[in-house]
Amino acid sequence: MLKLALRRIAALIPTLLIIVTVSFAIIRLAPGGPFDAEQGISPAVRANLERLYGLDAPMPVQYLRYLQALAHGDFGPSLRQRDFTVNELIRQGLPLSAALGLCAIALALLTGIPAGIAAALWRSGAADVSVAVAGALGVALPSFVVGPLLALVFGVYLRWLPVAGWQPGAARYLVLPVVTLALPLAVALARLTRASLLEVLRAPFVRSARARGLGEGRVVWRHALRPALLPVVNYLGPATAFVVTGSLVVEAVFGLPGTGRYLVQGAIDRDYPLVMGMVIVYAALTLLLNLFADLVCGWLEPGDAS
Repeated sequence: MLKLALRRIAALIPTLLIIVTVSFAIIRLAPGGPFDAEQGISPAVRANLERLYGLDAPMPVQYLRYLQALAHGDFGPSLRQRDFTVNELIRQGLPLSAALGLCAIALALLTGIPAGIAAALWRSGAADVSVAVAGALGVALPSFVVGPLLALVFGVYLRWLPVAGWQPGAARYLVLPVVTLALPLAVALARLTRASLLEVLRAPFVRSARARGLGEGRVVWRHALRPALLPVVNYLGPATAFVVTGSLVVEAVFGLPGTGRYLVQGAIDRDYPLVMGMVIVYAALTLLLNLFADLVCGWLEPGDAS
């Protein structure tokens, strides 16, 4: 387990450096600039602004300067929201985005895995049919469709929950966004758990456990469930990326002041430091959660952790 952790941790920094390099090049080479939307700006003023923010230097020089600042934890100033640095904007939006993502993952795990287990144990029963129907709907309906539907039903018609906005400390504003973000993930986890558990239940070691006279419940919980969860844990890495990208849409639909709006608006405004800061934060979170999933897989299957 220790060797596995050290290998994964050693790969984090080079991977993050590649992401930073590619993102920096794509953003800088994209058409347009951060001051194109300025009305009536003269060439002299534009040149002064570019010199002020270091945009007049060759791109390799800008890249090295950015890496030097990044090594000190400085994401730089926002080019459009000039009263704030990128660090300040991240500190404002990240707690809400993190709460949204973590609650969505927790809800998906608490609902998807038990549903998948029930569907595998009672094949062709109500649980199995429900998982199949939910799976079809989860694939067919994206978050930007599910979110407005939930807001229409529970916010407009029933008036149980707010449809948009945010008040600090008011958890009810997160209910609909969390459910919207968790639904596709819960469906995927349920289908994956069902398929994996069915495969494990047909394995020779499970048949041997049944032949020794063990009850079905003990066979499932003590012998079959642990190896059946390996594909589920492996999926949590890509699922994290799904939650990160899905939260951008959900935050826009429900008007949440998270980091997603900064990434979208920064891309529209060509706010280079803001976009880079958001990309780095999202990439680091995804890599760390992938690392956690790898370590859990190593614990579930110790033979592969050496």
